[in-house]
Amino acid sequence: MQTKTQNRLTSGVTLRRRITRRTAVALLALATSTIQVMAGDGSAAAAKEDANAIRPFHVNVPKAKLTDLRKRINATVWPERETVTDTSQGVQLAMMQKLARYWATDYDWRKIEAKLNTLPQFITRIDGLDIHFIHVRSKHQGALPVIITHGWPGSIIEQLKIIEPLTNPTAYGGKSEDAFDVVIPSLPGYGFSGKPTATGWDPQHIARAWVVLMKRLGYAKFVAQGGDWGDAVSEQMALQAPPELLGIHVNMPATVPADVAKALKYGEPPPSGLSAEERHAWDQLDFFYRTGLGYATAMGNKPQTLYGIVDSPVGLAAWFLDHDIRSYELITRTFDGKPEGLTRDDILDNITLYWLTGTAISSARLFWESKLAFFDVKNVSIPVAVSVFPDEIYAAPRSWTERAFPKLIHYNKLDKGGHFAAWEQPELFVTELRSAFKSLRSGQLTAANQ
Repeated sequence: MQTKTQNRLTSGVTLRRRITRRTAVALLALATSTIQVMAGDGSAAAAKEDANAIRPFHVNVPKAKLTDLRKRINATVWPERETVTDTSQGVQLAMMQKLARYWATDYDWRKIEAKLNTLPQFITRIDGLDIHFIHVRSKHQGALPVIITHGWPGSIIEQLKIIEPLTNPTAYGGKSEDAFDVVIPSLPGYGFSGKPTATGWDPQHIARAWVVLMKRLGYAKFVAQGGDWGDAVSEQMALQAPPELLGIHVNMPATVPADVAKALKYGEPPPSGLSAEERHAWDQLDFFYRTGLGYATAMGNKPQTLYGIVDSPVGLAAWFLDHDIRSYELITRTFDGKPEGLTRDDILDNITLYWLTGTAISSARLFWESKLAFFDVKNVSIPVAVSVFPDEIYAAPRSWTERAFPKLIHYNKLDKGGHFAAWEQPELFVTELRSAFKSLRSGQLTAANQ
């Protein structure tokens, strides 16, 4: 059932631009009527539409919700300052108060709302759940379709900077043959996608749904990309190996060998014989397992218990900032006036999207649903490309990566960038995608996707 808030969030539907001949047939039936699109279950609207309908989507947050957000920020009950001078006790009070002051006074949601509404957004129902997605087709013939999946605590906001360079490469230093058609879905329970009302939406299920989505959009051949949960979903797509999937690119790959994974799990010393590169990865993982995994453990065990992050915007923001130490340090520098890839608005756009859609707990349930060992090798046998960013949770060594992916078609270590690579370093990320999938392009691609 729809809530009134969900209904208001998604009123005002208009057909978006960039509709080409390939989508005209699918959308012809929609052209003569206005369809109300609702974030959430969408059962009332979906019942009136064909099961495979693709419905245009428009964001329009009521002013009252933004007023309430500011009121809640200003009413925050602050704890005392941490008793240490470092981050060992968590997100620091001074950092959160800087963020809250800017959020309550100068931040403007309407800017990102307007930007989202310049993009072709849609809702379609898959396995009984509304899936929201951005779909931008390139003007260039033979563009390679790619489905890009975000993670937690990210969203579609992470990928907005890479859409134009991927779909319109000639305007961003590339060639027409570098072009992509870009599909960016919101994970179930995230953003404007529906919130599952029953169990079962794990990465394997999402992977199957993404194949349904791409085929529904008319793509007979495509590639997939992801980091964080996006990596888990993309690797599961690869394991399922649908004939339409040519290959995947990941920027937080699952490459950790079994002996290393066992030692990390049980707090044992590192296996002997690790190279310098492998030892560096071990040190990063060991640090994360000892000091940074708490959020995943909490959400994996009892996500429903996290009522506070649904009631307090500052609580939600602090929970998100405590994801990984390198991202936290970058965000801290940004609020200290030293931005490096992310602005204050970038950071708050993402957090505010979670707040306005009420998806703090529904997104957390993915940790409960998933039974995957995140970094363990999954035995993917189709072509895989890997980009390693130095400030990721761990920098996958080439040796581990080659063993994990026998059909490795691209491996590159970048000199900057972290967990939110597409968001932090969009130019580097776009260059990586162009190189990663170059070998999978062919003259047959255009005909296959007509």
